[in-house]
Amino acid sequence: MNTPAALDGPTQDFLKALASETRQQIMMLFAGGQQLTVGEVADRCGLGQSTASEQLALLRRGGLLSSSRQGKLVRYRADAPGITARLTNLQNYLGRCCPASETGADDEPPTAPNRGSAVAG
Repeated sequence: MNTPAALDGPTQDFLKALASETRQQIMMLFAGGQQLTVGEVADRCGLGQSTASEQLALLRRGGLLSSSRQGKLVRYRADAPGITARLTNLQNYLGRCCPASETGADDEPPTAPNRGSAVAG
């Protein structure tokens, strides 16, 4: 049996970064092009600065955030090109391991059985 190649490291980091509900909440802070410092993220999420810094580092390693230094401050922002690249890699991987059917029958979500619609007679 041929085993598909494992996910590449950057895509694994991407999935790991999104696996935490806390990191998902942090990502939402960057909606609309927001740029935030560690302290601002910590305050808005109710985290300690060291915890916020660790979470931001994982998001950055996962390709979800980028950062730039402005004097003593480091500002983080969503990394749209990084996110797009990781999503493309993930989609390509899933296409190799679990290709869509050629008939398109699998394109529709399964429907639940219609319980209680039978008429008693």
